[in-house]
Amino acid sequence: MILVTGGAGFIGSNFVLDWLAQSAEPVLNLDKLTYAGNLGNLAALKNDARHVFVRGDIGDAALLARLLNEHRPRAIIHFAAESHVDRSIHGPAEFIQTNVVGTFTLLEAVRAYWNALPENEQKAFRFLHVSTDEVYGSLGADDPAFSETTPYAPNSPYSASKASSDHWVRAYHHTYGLPVLTTNCSNNYGPLQFPEKLIPLMIVNALAGKPLPVYGDGQNVRDWLYVGDHCTAIRTVLEKGVPGEVYNIGGNAEMKNLDLVHTLCRALTALKPGRDIASQITFVKDRPGHDRRYAINADKIRRELGWQPAETFESGLIRTVRWYLDNETWLMNVTSKAYQQWIDLQYAQ
Repeated sequence: MILVTGGAGFIGSNFVLDWLAQSAEPVLNLDKLTYAGNLGNLAALKNDARHVFVRGDIGDAALLARLLNEHRPRAIIHFAAESHVDRSIHGPAEFIQTNVVGTFTLLEAVRAYWNALPENEQKAFRFLHVSTDEVYGSLGADDPAFSETTPYAPNSPYSASKASSDHWVRAYHHTYGLPVLTTNCSNNYGPLQFPEKLIPLMIVNALAGKPLPVYGDGQNVRDWLYVGDHCTAIRTVLEKGVPGEVYNIGGNAEMKNLDLVHTLCRALTALKPGRDIASQITFVKDRPGHDRRYAINADKIRRELGWQPAETFESGLIRTVRWYLDNETWLMNVTSKAYQQWIDLQYAQ
């Protein structure tokens, strides 16, 4: 069995679904079910005995100890995190509690569990920590892409909290010998993403005839990674990665935000013709401390582990748009009153 934290969130639920579609090995899924955690993401597994769901907090040391000793996982994939930059600007404390204190509490529980394992199980055990490219800071237009040796320079409360968790994971390997793996990925997109992030937010607003809010001048650059490719990369790192190593995961799809929104408008118009969706684009006040450019150099994972993305940005985007168009009930369930209040607060300008 493997233990997945945050397995009801966007990337975590995609990973659990992909894992059980390709493997008979059971998954113990621990998720707090905050606003972005959604059991509806896992509805297909409702009667699947291989999926064991537990609602709980990675900051609950007693719960972690009980689950580890009862289920004895051979590996842990740690997705659980607060992950939205805008929310971290409004309320950074929750990011410290979950991303830093929560990761520390999880590491302590895992260290105690791992130390008690027989030697052969200790050697086979893995703790895979899923992180972000945002820990590296912001790039200039002509700077080389982030590599695994790029110095950390986080600029938002979110990225600072993830940088701290990365350092804790590294320290537990170098101090205690815990066999850890760390992945730093670029911006994910795809099915089941909570519509506060750029692509699903634009889809939701486009369908509702609402403004499509673009920060600042829209020239901020991100590298985009289809979530299915990310899941494949994580499985590859879990299977082949060297303990103590870091692997950057990118989609080879560097793009300005404004260009992305125009591409998305064209895709929506092609699949749902009849409206000039691009006319809904609206520029809003820029995010405080908004990083200008992220870019990932994924040569290491391709060279050493043989992974590369299967989707282009265009093919992944079409798959994503079609999923949202086909799953309006899911959208209605997640765009609650609290969601609308958050969007109104964030884009009031």
